[in-house]
Amino acid sequence: MALRSLVLLMVVFTKWTEPYVATNQDVDRYERRDYQRATEHYRDGSGTECKRCCDPGENPPQYPQYKVVPHINVTILKGEKGDAGERGAYGKSGKTGQTGPRGPHGIKGTKGSLGSPGEPCKSYYAAFSVGRKKALHSNDYYQTLIFDTELVNLYGHFNMFTGKFFCYVPGIYFFALNAHTWNQKETYLHIMKNEQEMAILYAQPSDRSIMQSQSIMLELERDDQVWVRLFKGERENAVFSDDFDTYITFNGHLIKAKSEG
Repeated sequence: MALRSLVLLMVVFTKWTEPYVATNQDVDRYERRDYQRATEHYRDGSGTECKRCCDPGENPPQYPQYKVVPHINVTILKGEKGDAGERGAYGKSGKTGQTGPRGPHGIKGTKGSLGSPGEPCKSYYAAFSVGRKKALHSNDYYQTLIFDTELVNLYGHFNMFTGKFFCYVPGIYFFALNAHTWNQKETYLHIMKNEQEMAILYAQPSDRSIMQSQSIMLELERDDQVWVRLFKGERENAVFSDDFDTYITFNGHLIKAKSEG
């Protein structure tokens, strides 16, 4: 009876330990395979023998330690906006850049308002015509031919006392001189601009008297003077006239004022 109970107990123990035996056998099979691979790897010299970390007597592997850093949201700590500071000093001027390309034409503007009327166009005039009824003979010095008859003297530009025309309107002028010669005497006159001889009226001595004339155009500036001069008496020099008729005339007028361009 005791033997039968012992046998029954062994059968039950065998059944109970059967799963664990199978498991251990599988573990041994894997261990032998891993040991074989590690040995072969170590024999080749390309590595070291593989060891399990859980084997007794082995030091546990050292894993890197990670430090937890807290993340703070700075936006929730932002304070209120401060007052604006004072404006700083101006910096130094930079170098002048290159001239850029010309821009496109702008849109045509609107027509402007009508302006005020301008000054009326100014016209300038100057004219004179004078004559002499008395004869004149030369002497040892030059003589200004003085006229005693005023035919035209616009604005009084010709001075009857000095026998000279004064230019008040700069521009281009035309002048003409007419004289009557004396029998057997020389007639020698000059049209003068200031102290410069500009044109000559000349007649040689002759048995009869004749009318002689000369004309010229001159460009005058303000205060220039134009007059007639009788040459001095190196030879007998004279102009003829009488108290009744005008034999000697001197005329001049403005053709174009300088201001007219």
